[in-house]
Amino acid sequence: MAGNPLIAQGTLNRLLGSIVWTNFPQLNVTASYLGKEGIRLALEGESTVFLPTMVGAVTSQEPFMMVSLTAHLLKTQPLANAYKQQMESNAQLGDGTVRPDSLALGVYPIVNCAIQSMRELSFSGDDAGFAVSMRGYYWINSNLWNT
Repeated sequence: MAGNPLIAQGTLNRLLGSIVWTNFPQLNVTASYLGKEGIRLALEGESTVFLPTMVGAVTSQEPFMMVSLTAHLLKTQPLANAYKQQMESNAQLGDGTVRPDSLALGVYPIVNCAIQSMRELSFSGDDAGFAVSMRGYYWINSNLWNT
């Protein structure tokens, strides 16, 4: 048998996840402002494109990937209204940093972000959710700049 099969699996800490905005600190998101769904980050697209040739493929690395970011805020707190007002006045957010719920995984610096939408709201008194969706991009394949 190769290696130790009893490797520690690690720990998640739901209080670590956060979103920090460079130019809008009043919109920073930490665990105290979130519903159970927390923060979701989706990297969209491909990091490398494969271009077919006659006998194989040529690879072409992408310098960035689009990002979809959702913060499941609580409409019972002023931060939800701050995001609503930001969208109403200027949806641009600029650069930020997303911190995951694990110390083993590094941060995600995100660039040129904006509020994209807000999900459907329920005003029935049994849902505290206020989900804000944002978009931007994430730099990848940084070695491309060193050639």
